[in-house]
Amino acid sequence: MASEDLIDVVIGKLGWYQALLLFLLIFGRSPTEFQLVNVVFILPNPEYICQGEEKNVTNLCPCEDPVFDTSIMSSVSSEFDLICERKHLASLGQSMLQVGILFGSVLYGYISDRFGRKTSCLLSLTTEIIFVALSAAVTEFWMFAICRFLIGASVGGTMLCTYVMVIELTGTSFRPLIPGLAEAAFVICYMALPVIAYFLSNWKHLQLATSLPWLFVAAYYFVIPESPRWLITMGRKKEATAVLINMAKRQNKPTENIEAIVDKKYEELLQKEEKQYGTYIDLFRTPKMRTYTLITNFVWMCCSLTYFGVNQYIGRLQGNIYLNVLLSATSLIPGLVLVVIASRYLNRRLSMIISCCVTAISFLVFLIIPEGKPNVLLTFAIIGLMGAHASFVQAYLHTSEIFPTVVRNSALGLASVFARFGGFIAPFVVNVGIEWITIGIFSFLAFSAGVLCFFLPNTKDKELLNSISQVEQ
Repeated sequence: MASEDLIDVVIGKLGWYQALLLFLLIFGRSPTEFQLVNVVFILPNPEYICQGEEKNVTNLCPCEDPVFDTSIMSSVSSEFDLICERKHLASLGQSMLQVGILFGSVLYGYISDRFGRKTSCLLSLTTEIIFVALSAAVTEFWMFAICRFLIGASVGGTMLCTYVMVIELTGTSFRPLIPGLAEAAFVICYMALPVIAYFLSNWKHLQLATSLPWLFVAAYYFVIPESPRWLITMGRKKEATAVLINMAKRQNKPTENIEAIVDKKYEELLQKEEKQYGTYIDLFRTPKMRTYTLITNFVWMCCSLTYFGVNQYIGRLQGNIYLNVLLSATSLIPGLVLVVIASRYLNRRLSMIISCCVTAISFLVFLIIPEGKPNVLLTFAIIGLMGAHASFVQAYLHTSEIFPTVVRNSALGLASVFARFGGFIAPFVVNVGIEWITIGIFSFLAFSAGVLCFFLPNTKDKELLNSISQVEQ
């Protein structure tokens, strides 16, 4: 791999203008973070009293005349009577978001690599706000389910495209901090959600409050530039040069040699007869790309399965729902700090292996903890959750550095699809009913992901590659 990075050479690892762009992109995707964690408020298992033949019986099925407890919030479940024989519709409403994310990851991965990072970012950010707001205006459950799918598609796009955009606008030496910044935004929104929900009594108001205030992202069209790395791979040298010169001027950097640097980068692509954009098929055409694609997809699936699985396995905390959600969010902070440290000082491959092994070992300890030790069990559950979360976060950075610019979004999009598969499988693993089998599966998959990471390249402090031929060499 080359040692000099385009952004580092031209404008430095991170100036004030780059920092502003990063803030706008990360803050602009806040509705995505809210949609990922708001299900506990908008689609809960509702409490109700049946007012039919059996008067004042709680949670009776069947029930012709339920009176729902809306002291926490009037939810989708209570508005559309998602109880008894309609209870499965609540699960459908939850899963539609995941199905949408799967679809959006593939769609926006292609749009981003084919039509540009800026286009895909703006499209996903704005459509998400529109679909979330529309979901608050529905009058039938099937309308909500469709909106939920469309929201998921936009969520998949924003998660993928904004992350890659941030990666490509910064230099090599700053990349280790990006996972921490992205996850910090997620944790902040996660912690803010119960506070917002506490002051609102209706799920529609919650949807509007976590979407409409972000309508300003439409103005990003005039603020956010296109990725200069992507422009170079597309042969649009003049546009790439103009973007880099503008960024350099804003940060008081010299501009004399920028055009020559861009020409040199483009010539490197031409010498290898590299085509200007890639497709999902290109991820499997050549030996190394095929190997890296298969490994990263499996690793992402394992990370997702173990993370969401252990979340469901340890169950929800009893007590005040607002406090429970807040505690769940704050429990991610220590792991987030460790991710930043690992990304900064350890190579990518080693930090991924350590995170996976911590997860696997923590799960195995479950099997030897004697009964009557709930605090010990909870401690190792949190350690396992932190390890699973850390490996998931690091997978984003490692994958974005492994794959070249021409297929970077496509690679992340396909990996995200496999992560959705892991999320789908997790509940079935948890519900096997035999504890040692459930724990054994989680531990085995975490260990397997760690072992496979040995076969991935270390990308710490390396230049982001542009072409498939550079990866193969």
